[in-house]
Amino acid sequence: MTNGVIGTTLLWIRGLIFTALVPLVIAGWAPAAIDPFRRPRGGVWNAGWAPIVVGAAIYFVCLLRFLASGGTPAIFFTRPLRALIGEEPPDLVRGWLYRATRNPMYVGVVLAVFGQAIVCRSRAIAIYGAALWAAFHVVVVVLEEPHLRDLHGTEYEAYCRRVPRWLPMFSPRGRPPHW
Repeated sequence: MTNGVIGTTLLWIRGLIFTALVPLVIAGWAPAAIDPFRRPRGGVWNAGWAPIVVGAAIYFVCLLRFLASGGTPAIFFTRPLRALIGEEPPDLVRGWLYRATRNPMYVGVVLAVFGQAIVCRSRAIAIYGAALWAAFHVVVVVLEEPHLRDLHGTEYEAYCRRVPRWLPMFSPRGRPPHW
């Protein structure tokens, strides 16, 4: 039991370290560095807090899903850092938000960045958000998807046919298909 507790504790620590090094830098530090004079504008611009909160919640729900699956969101090419940030789970993560979109963590991070662009009425952060989404798209298409196809084969192919890469497609009942 001690090894299980230690392993679980280490997994959680690695997940938190990953969160501090990747999404907090990408969605927190980088926007502040890009627009160091940004400040909340108030009024109608407060609507931007909604995507920030929703984006952060999406990220943390997905982090919990990865941890429950026995891994962290660390992308496969970061394996040399696995002692620090962990590595991907052994099985394909498909539940929870992953039934609506294959990449909800990326969606959550981009939402949080665009929310900051709205709250601060910052064109520079909005441009960064668009560039970030484009970079995420390239990483997903060029690196992650081929890796997951090699690793999970037909299981991943079937998952790709059922679940969209980015935004959920809703049925007439108002929910993503296959829920």
